Amino acid sequence: MALNEVHAAADALLALVADLDDAAARGDSALPGWSRGHVITHIANFSEAMTRQVDGALDGRLIEMYDGGRPARDAAIETGADRSAADLHTHLTQAVTTLLASWDKVSPTDWPLPILHRNSNLSAGLQATWRELTIHTTDLNLGITPASWSPSFCLHLLEFLRPRTPDGTHLILQAEDITWDNGTGEDVVVAGALTDLTAWYTGRPTPGAITGEKPPLLPWP
Repeated sequence: MALNEVHAAADALLALVADLDDAAARGDSALPGWSRGHVITHIANFSEAMTRQVDGALDGRLIEMYDGGRPARDAAIETGADRSAADLHTHLTQAVTTLLASWDKVSPTDWPLPILHRNSNLSAGLQATWRELTIHTTDLNLGITPASWSPSFCLHLLEFLRPRTPDGTHLILQAEDITWDNGTGEDVVVAGALTDLTAWYTGRPTPGAITGEKPPLLPWP
C-alpha cells in the first residue's frame, strides 16, 4: 500500500466535512448509537494517538496508543461528540494534517520499526490509518458509501478481517471477477459486488444487494 492512498483518503474525509453544520454534526452516523460528532471525534483522537506512535517509533520509543487504554478512549469520544461543527472540523483537520506530516517523515528503512498499536510496526500502522480514514468516512453517512472502496482496499480489508469467519465455516465470497474464501468446514457462498461483500464482512450496511445465507460473523480482530 502506498502512502498516497492514505493522503487520498484524508483528502476525501476532510472535503466531506468541510461544510458540516451543527445540525448535521448531531445527525445519526451509520454506526448504531453514534452521531457524526462521535465519528469525527474518534477519527481525530485516533489520528492524534497514531501520530504519537509514529513520532515515538522514529525516536526509538514505544508509546501507548491511548493514555488510560480503551476506557479513556471511549470517554474522550463521548466528551467530544457534542461540540460545535466548527470545533469538530478544526480538531479533525489539525489532527489528520499532523498525522500525515508524521507519516511523510517515515523513510523506506523505518517501516519495520515497532509500535504498541496492535504490537505491530509502522507499516501495519499505516495500513490501520488507511482503514480508519476510509471506513469512517463512509460511517459519517454523508453520501459516501462502501461503493467507493477500491478493489485493493476491499481485498486488504478482507485479509485483515479473516478472524471474523466463524469456526466450521468455509466462507466463499463470490464477486463478479474475484472469489475470496476463508475458513474450513461447510461451504457457505455469499455473492454480490466486491464492495458490498466487503461492507457486509465489516459489519456495515451494503449499498447493493448480496445473496446467500450469511453466517453470523465473529468480532473484529
